[in-house]
Amino acid sequence: MERTPIPVLTVQTAPYEDQRPTGGGGLRRPTALFEGQRNYLPNFVQSLLSSVDLRDRQGCTMVVGSDGRYFSKTAIEIVVQMAAANGIGRLVIGQNGILSTPAVSCIIRKIKAAGGIILTASHSPGGPGGEFGVKFEVANGGPAPDMVSEKIYQISKTLEEYAICPDLRVDLSRLGRQEFDLENKFKPFRVEIVDSVEIYLNLLRSIFDFNAIRNLLTGPNQIKIRIDAMNGVMGPYVRRILCDELGAPANSAINCIPLEDFGGQPPDPNLTYATALLEAMKGGEYGFGAAFDADGDRYMILGQNGFFVNASDSLAIIAANLSCIPYFCQMGVRGFGRSMPTSTALDKVAKVMKVPVYETPAGWRYFSNLMDSGRCSLCGEESFGTGSDHLREKDGLWAVLVWLSILAARKQSVEEIVRDHWAKFGRHYYCRFDYEALEPRTAYFIMRDLETLITDKSFSHQQFAVGNNIYSVERTDSFEYIDPVDGTVTKRQGLRIIFSDASRLIFRMSASSHVRATLRIYAESYEKDPSQHNKEPQAVLSPLIAIALKISQIHERTGRKGPTVIT
Repeated sequence: MERTPIPVLTVQTAPYEDQRPTGGGGLRRPTALFEGQRNYLPNFVQSLLSSVDLRDRQGCTMVVGSDGRYFSKTAIEIVVQMAAANGIGRLVIGQNGILSTPAVSCIIRKIKAAGGIILTASHSPGGPGGEFGVKFEVANGGPAPDMVSEKIYQISKTLEEYAICPDLRVDLSRLGRQEFDLENKFKPFRVEIVDSVEIYLNLLRSIFDFNAIRNLLTGPNQIKIRIDAMNGVMGPYVRRILCDELGAPANSAINCIPLEDFGGQPPDPNLTYATALLEAMKGGEYGFGAAFDADGDRYMILGQNGFFVNASDSLAIIAANLSCIPYFCQMGVRGFGRSMPTSTALDKVAKVMKVPVYETPAGWRYFSNLMDSGRCSLCGEESFGTGSDHLREKDGLWAVLVWLSILAARKQSVEEIVRDHWAKFGRHYYCRFDYEALEPRTAYFIMRDLETLITDKSFSHQQFAVGNNIYSVERTDSFEYIDPVDGTVTKRQGLRIIFSDASRLIFRMSASSHVRATLRIYAESYEKDPSQHNKEPQAVLSPLIAIALKISQIHERTGRKGPTVIT
């Protein structure tokens, strides 16, 4: 019996002015906006698809996945219907719509897809009152570069119609191929539902010595681990890879069922929100702990008794121990990358290893260019994102497997490894203060006035006395980045004050949400003397923070008494 072709409709719409991607081709907004505003999601999806040249779009393959948050299944259906109507030939989708961000990057690269669409708002809360997001990955498996984001935005401002096949229905639960005949299309539209973990797992098998990790988790000197998936996308990956493949007991993994609201907590792997893991680790029963964010690209590491490894130290320690990973023994190490706000701990390792360090703006897309050109092997950000050139995305589970590989090779605890690193390279005391949900105009004027202050010639070489500490300003700037690959210049990426003792203060606006603003203050102080490595970071950094508060007047101008989150 012949199938009736599914009609392709053109729907009239009106543009929205607020659909500028915040970086990496991503749009993150309150879920209610996507769910309640007429055509809000279809408009952005059409703008995204139209940003791909028609010749490249016709018949191409794209990958689609989500972190499982509320509204994901509805959104996937719309994405599928619109992809079909816009000439995409094949979609590869994770079973039940679930794919981590690293897995999407992996599949794009494996099958040479034209790109991918990830439905995630990263570490932001889920549920009807939370946030939702749409992120565009390009053909290298990385976030869309700025020129693509700008093209999407320009299309969105003049959009008058979108194409859709509203009668097309896909069964996301059934593995395998589904084909659909469309009106006025010569070839059927194909959807392939794939195992969410398998392709990514095969990549990890080629990178790590799984036998060494398995022996660490099951052998005579095994350590007990505690892994918190925070009810995000990583649950199936943790169970399949760490438990089934590498032998960790099933009860090592907690919060492994993806929930639409992530159990009512922000899926943000830090000391503020991963409290269940922190309390479990403080008990001393477990030797290694880790947590992941909603889409699996960020992570946090804890040692026995709740010993916290900050993200900048984690990056530097990974860099110093790459010889524990077969992949790097085979491929070599060409260079490192870090975002500007990330501590300079990585730089100390790079100097010893005699490899270059590239200091970029925040945003993984800047690392992609470096890796594609063969300049960079390992990259990281202070916001708990680390990855290598095996993908073009940060990769939380990859970072956890690196740590387990280091533990297996060195036969030391997490704390011993960190303290040995400090003894060799020095300790970078580091802290980030987040002032969230600020009125955007207030945050803008704080940054504007601060830039005027610190870039004035009179500020240079100024001295600040706080208690027994005297800090002399060595240089200041508004950070700009010149891409060594293509010469692209990115300006106004944060304000830096660098003191004569190499301490740093950084002020930066986060671009993750359009509704309210987040202003971040970063403080860093270097200490070479091992006898001074046991202090609390906030105690060491309190003089720098006092300077930051004084010159920014952030408490006076916002009415706040302190930051929302400290990491």
